[in-house]
Amino acid sequence: MSDVKVLATTAMKTSFDELAPQFERGSGHRLSLTFGPSLQLEKRLGEDEAADVAIVSAAGVDDLLSRGKLVSGSVVAIAASSLGVAVPRGAPQPDISSAEAFKRALLAAKSIAVSKPVGGGQSGVHMAKVFARLGIAEQMGAKAKCGTGGVSGLVGLIVERGEAEIGVQQIAELLAVPGVHFVGPLPDELQSVTPFVAAIPATAQNADAGRALIAFLTSPAAKRVIKAKGLEPA
Repeated sequence: MSDVKVLATTAMKTSFDELAPQFERGSGHRLSLTFGPSLQLEKRLGEDEAADVAIVSAAGVDDLLSRGKLVSGSVVAIAASSLGVAVPRGAPQPDISSAEAFKRALLAAKSIAVSKPVGGGQSGVHMAKVFARLGIAEQMGAKAKCGTGGVSGLVGLIVERGEAEIGVQQIAELLAVPGVHFVGPLPDELQSVTPFVAAIPATAQNADAGRALIAFLTSPAAKRVIKAKGLEPA
């Protein structure tokens, strides 16, 4: 049984929790999984960290391809992730039906949790822009609790611990925390959808097994799991 090293966005973790054992049983390969924010993973791939499969945001792939860090022709769309809102389980649910309603909910909350705007993940970058667009960047800066990204830095964990009244992050990452209640997606006018793609890094030692994993992730059965975990399969 050979190892397949995978660097994957944290949004895919709950999908892999279910899919990894299925792939391992069917393929005879063992997955070595590392999760983190896409921006961090893209930096590591750019520095030639060895991996057999990378699953990162589509936005970062062109640069990696142009620098020869990914195998040309290996990029495959996997899923798209939207942002959502969560509160502690049992807490009142805020109205997030429109941009103005969401703004009122944020201003009324004593504390909010988001990803770090620098180095914490795609959602942190986007929410910094949303706060500026809504004209509440200063107020949010004063009450924000920032998740560091990755499995241990999920926004939902901050909400679950009672350290924030409202959390905003990728829906799949919010659903990964059982102690929060998922309220719903961000209003359409404030939404950001992040496409994720899989590719074979130039450093791959087990590229054939990597391609087999990518094919598995795009199978109908895998797509059903990915959708159930809060992502929209490609």
